Amino acid sequence: MQISDLTAQFSHQGFVVVPKFASLDTLTALQSIAAEHLGDTIAPVEYEVDVQYPGAPKPGGLTGRDTVRRLLQAYARHHVFRDWAQQARARAVLAALLETPDVMLSQCHHNCVMTKQPGYSSATLWHRDNRYWQFEQANLVSFWLAVTDETRRNGCLRVIPQSHRWELSADRYDEAKFLRSNLAENKALLSQSQIVELRAGDAVFFHSQLFHAAGRNLTDQTKLSLVFTYHAADNRAIEGTRSARFPSILIGNRS
Repeated sequence: MQISDLTAQFSHQGFVVVPKFASLDTLTALQSIAAEHLGDTIAPVEYEVDVQYPGAPKPGGLTGRDTVRRLLQAYARHHVFRDWAQQARARAVLAALLETPDVMLSQCHHNCVMTKQPGYSSATLWHRDNRYWQFEQANLVSFWLAVTDETRRNGCLRVIPQSHRWELSADRYDEAKFLRSNLAENKALLSQSQIVELRAGDAVFFHSQLFHAAGRNLTDQTKLSLVFTYHAADNRAIEGTRSARFPSILIGNRS
């Protein structure tokens, strides 16, 4: 698919899937490093018990309390992750989607290996990433790579196409800024959702205003996804917020 086609599809529906974005050699390297860091619980990590999403282990309990949800700070974690985050092909796509030659990688958001492990993985409810990101413009793009196969059974992404353009009133969300699924008007929106199943090596680029969710892993194999988020250089994080904790990194080519 040409970049112009990717851009048109992304603009229309808020996300675009690119099959076979990673080579087999790259996948093998990413899988090996992720498995090692997950097996040794190399910090920094986020545990399922920390977020308390549906299906997560209960605080204070012994069962499942060491289930890792995310390996954080992937960019600084290993040079293979770092090289992937700033590779030329992704850079070209991101520059087109963000309409800038100066693409910045946020070290504060995503920048992780997301894991869904058997038994104690949680479900992520319907949300927009901008619910907790603080930038001058709500215009960021996440680059999601399926490091292993992602299916309905193991908790793949679900999205609502074109929802990046919607304007919804505050009462459509709960206190955590998840979409309230019990409202009739929200049920109508959720009826438009679709499953995004990916083969290992497929990538999806999605807008930070796109409504998305993910289910639990109901299989006996761990699911791995490598995710980074990017923004234009002139879209700055707001000082004093969590989005400004760490400096963004310029990966784009200057014209």
